[in-house]
Amino acid sequence: MPTILDDLAARGLVHDSTDTSVLAERLEQPITVYCGFDPTADSLHIGSLVPLLLLRRFQEHGHHAIALAGGATGMVGDPSGRSDERNLLDQATLDHNLTAIRGQLSAFLDFARPGNPARLVDNRDWTAPVSVLDFLRDVGKHITVNQMLAKESVRVRVQSDQGISFTEFSYMLLQANDFRWLFEHEGCELQVGGSDQWGNITAGIDLIHKALGQRAYGLTVPLITRSDGAKFGKTAAGAVWLDPQRSSPYELYQYFVNVPDADVERLLLQLTLLPVEEAAAIADAHRRAPEQRDAQRRLAVEVTSLVHGGTAADDAAAASNDFARSTGSLAPAELAALAGEIPSSELPSDRVVGAAVVDLLVEVGLATSKSDARRTIEQGGASVNDTVVTALRPLEPAEVLHGRYVMLRRGKKRRHLIVVT
Repeated sequence: MPTILDDLAARGLVHDSTDTSVLAERLEQPITVYCGFDPTADSLHIGSLVPLLLLRRFQEHGHHAIALAGGATGMVGDPSGRSDERNLLDQATLDHNLTAIRGQLSAFLDFARPGNPARLVDNRDWTAPVSVLDFLRDVGKHITVNQMLAKESVRVRVQSDQGISFTEFSYMLLQANDFRWLFEHEGCELQVGGSDQWGNITAGIDLIHKALGQRAYGLTVPLITRSDGAKFGKTAAGAVWLDPQRSSPYELYQYFVNVPDADVERLLLQLTLLPVEEAAAIADAHRRAPEQRDAQRRLAVEVTSLVHGGTAADDAAAASNDFARSTGSLAPAELAALAGEIPSSELPSDRVVGAAVVDLLVEVGLATSKSDARRTIEQGGASVNDTVVTALRPLEPAEVLHGRYVMLRRGKKRRHLIVVT
């Protein structure tokens, strides 16, 4: 079987690494590896899938995976990849976010796997009891300001107009201390993360070497971007989240079923657990018949299954297939099933029948304002039950399908089902 490094390299998932030959030799035996996730929101987004699956891949190759929920670092904010300061979270919000994220981390790792069960830790447990003076003496003493300023994540912010606060400047020390603590108490020798974390990871490696006289390792994966230049995981409606309450399984499925042809092979390799050979075979078949979009559908099923389970993926695929037919041809049961899969709202009849389509577009979030809705209609970008709205007008009673449903659409992909109560 290929080693974990062979597999990662074949998937294009190695960006930076400590000495590769030395790391490869160490990985011939099980190693403990960790990756951190800060609770900046109450859900991770699909940009977190690569590091999440990275931990999963290590576990499936027999290594010991630790997922770290950043209860302490989340209070400070990571300056990496940002041009401005993060808003500091209050304790109640942080606790809420941590609870939500712990559940999502648990969905990707096997905490009962015989021989190498995954572990979940919170860096607040060992950071909160440490006094400022002890932290400065035990951690700050070993890392120079020169080292910190040389890290790209800090250097870019120092040179920007916004600058960087001492709070965010200290983030690197906190993450370095996490690696040191896990090395000492959990035998963790390897930290992994996105490429924007390389400076923080190497700071931890340096701290372990200087404070403990021991060797540690680091590895980063590339941050995923789309071939068309769009930010991965972003849509016109905002980020695509792992929490089904923020982005439904149908929305997640739709995001991946609509990725460009140029991205599909890379995403099959990096965002699924399919063997490399199988992903390549799917991509090869897709190149011969791209109009069938079989690779996109397989990608959407695989990712939705990982995040929400096989049943949710099957339901999302069925809902997507229903959209190949006109909304007016769908039976009541099919529309009722769609209401559980796509963005939908329940509204009383007197707020639907006779209401201006402009108002309904705003009501369900397909337009940000009445002026936005008017422009959309005037440009031919809005429809009711798949019929383009050509004028500013009210919704007619006959447009309520089966006396219960109205499908609004903006553009080709954004839909919202109104269930009339």
